[in-house]
Order: sequence, then C-alpha cells, then structure tokens
Amino acid sequence: MTRYDPATALLVVDIQNDFADPGGNLSVHGGDAIVPFVNRQVEDALAAGSLIVYIADWHPERTPHLARAGGIWPDHCIGGTGGAAFHPALAVEGPVVRKGSHGEDGYSGFTMRDPVTGETVPTELEGLLRERGVTHVVVVGLATDYCIRWTALDALRLGFATEVLADGVRAVDLGPGDGDRALEEIRVAGASIVGPAG
Repeated sequence: MTRYDPATALLVVDIQNDFADPGGNLSVHGGDAIVPFVNRQVEDALAAGSLIVYIADWHPERTPHLARAGGIWPDHCIGGTGGAAFHPALAVEGPVVRKGSHGEDGYSGFTMRDPVTGETVPTELEGLLRERGVTHVVVVGLATDYCIRWTALDALRLGFATEVLADGVRAVDLGPGDGDRALEEIRVAGASIVGPAG
C-alpha cells in the first residue's frame, strides 16, 4: 500500500473525457475503470496532507500534434471542449497543470516539446512540487505508454522518488505490449511499480 505524507505528491495524469470515456476521441481501453481506484488514492492523499496535482492535455484546434495538421493523433482534448474536461466521476481536489496549450507535444506533466523545432520547455509542475517540499511522487492516470511513461521518467530525471500504481494506469497499446514495456522501462530507470505489474 502506498504511504502518503506531506513530502509526497499524487500526480493524476490526463483522466479526461477524450481518453477515459469509451466514446472519447482517443479512448483508452479501460480508462474509465481506473477512476474509483484513483479516487481512493485522492482520499488517502488528502487525509495525509499530500499535494494532489491534476495534469491535463489542453490543445488548440490546430497543432502539429494532431493528424489534421500532420501529427499522428486524432483530435483530442481541445481546450474548452467536453473532451478536455476531466471525467465526471473523478474527484478533483488540487491544482491543474495544462500541457500542450500552445501546440506543443505534451506527453510529460513536467515538460512540453515543440513538434517542429524539438525545443523542450518546462510546465509549472516542478515548481509546484518544489514549493511544497515534495521529494516523492505517485503517478496514476492515462496512458501508460505515453503520458505516464514520460511523466515518470521526467520525475526521476529531476530527482523525485517515483512510484507508478499499476492499478491506476491503462495503456493505449498501439503496438501489443507497449504498456508493459513502458512500465518495465520506468522500473529500470529507478521507479517503483506498485501493484499487479510490479
């Protein structure tokens, strides 16, 4: 069981309608099924005085990230639309960090990458964590093989002890086994994978 305390932050990644709802534009199979588990983590984190940060895709209507402008992804999480809203059953109890709002690729909660130049810029997430004295992050959300993977790897790179809760993530699996490979990559990099996949 994960232990929460004031030096720990729960990072809730991209549990938005376009990913978590079965009818979403980029629906992740089983994405809605993790919401009750994530809500229990939110409850435990709140009780322990942990910071909870919600990370969200928030794309403009036209961006090289999306297929309509040459990217690989269908339209999803367009800022201000229902698809970009958090899943209605998700307990939202903390600040929100939005990524990709200027057309960047926003796979990590910590950094965004210009899809044309490759330049990387930080989000405000690291600053939020440092201000609160956070040294340990717990990661849940969608999707294992993209935003969970890059958020966890960035957290490790920045020196945060990192846990990924396997019961609280689901994968896109564009290629069979992508999610499992992502969890193994995260584990090898130094994170703890807690739950069935660990």
